[in-house]
Amino acid sequence: MLRIGLISDTHGLLRPQATAFLQGCDHIVHGGDIGHAGILEALAAIAPLTAVRGNNDIGLWAERVRETELFRVGEIFLYALHDLAQLDIDPGAAGVRVVVSGHSHKPSIAQRQGVLFVNPGSAGPRRFRLPVSVAELVVGDDGEVSARTVELQVRNPA
Repeated sequence: MLRIGLISDTHGLLRPQATAFLQGCDHIVHGGDIGHAGILEALAAIAPLTAVRGNNDIGLWAERVRETELFRVGEIFLYALHDLAQLDIDPGAAGVRVVVSGHSHKPSIAQRQGVLFVNPGSAGPRRFRLPVSVAELVVGDDGEVSARTVELQVRNPA
């Protein structure tokens, strides 16, 4: 069994609740709008990390982060991008089992034509009345993939 932690839209704020949730993951995926390189360093200290650049990620550090990533964790292929509206591949035809995105700040899980689409929501500063959240994928030994989003319990409104 593999546990893959999903996080997005940190916008420079890596909450302790998010890092606690990600402990023990076999891999972490950041869906963009990272905020600064320190976020990537902190996440990479927890588990191997794949991250994509979001529309708010600018500067020299961000230029080293790709806009999309097609990668394998265990026996499954994942595709990560920040804004799902900019999906530039047919994930099913490419053999992708999971598409990870961010941007909307709205956590969601949807299955479409055999592909699981997961947006972990925003783990950074709260926007509007949306939850502060992360997600996880669990890949069973049989190759089955399940996902869940988790609302982080935060005290401050930021």
